[in-house]
Amino acid sequence: METLVVGRITAVFGVRGWVKVFSYTEQVEALFAYEPWWIDTKAGREQVIVDEWKRHGDGLVVHIKGVDDRDEARFWCNQDISIDKSLLPSLIQGDFYWHQLVGLSVVSHFDGQHIRLGVVKALLETGANDVLVIKGDTQSIDREERLIPYVQQFVTHVDMATQNIDVIWDPEF
Repeated sequence: METLVVGRITAVFGVRGWVKVFSYTEQVEALFAYEPWWIDTKAGREQVIVDEWKRHGDGLVVHIKGVDDRDEARFWCNQDISIDKSLLPSLIQGDFYWHQLVGLSVVSHFDGQHIRLGVVKALLETGANDVLVIKGDTQSIDREERLIPYVQQFVTHVDMATQNIDVIWDPEF
């Protein structure tokens, strides 16, 4: 099973085994569409079943089935929540999940030159648009970090087969 981190159990909540959860999904409650959850513990990967949940401020609080006191709940804290990637809905042609873009090589086609800028290390959500975080590597023009807006004006092609992203970006910027 290939997994993807979609959230994190952060802290205990109360004395009856509830925990606080931070969701990495766009809509916080969407986290519950992807069950079961898997947690990597010192004892190995364990399946977690949530039997109750509710909104709490900007986040969530959940009750893990079979965990009924604060000390038991503490075991699950500071752990990433992973799911089976096959649970993600299919996307239309040309759309990608962020995790699919991380690790792809980025080549700029600027002023008639083809210049490797590096590799996608992360993406940022800015409100206006997503931003690719590109870090130079041993094969790139330099070792600089670049932030490139993930918009059609700059990102011209994503090729999953070759693991490349083509951009129009001044390498001096």
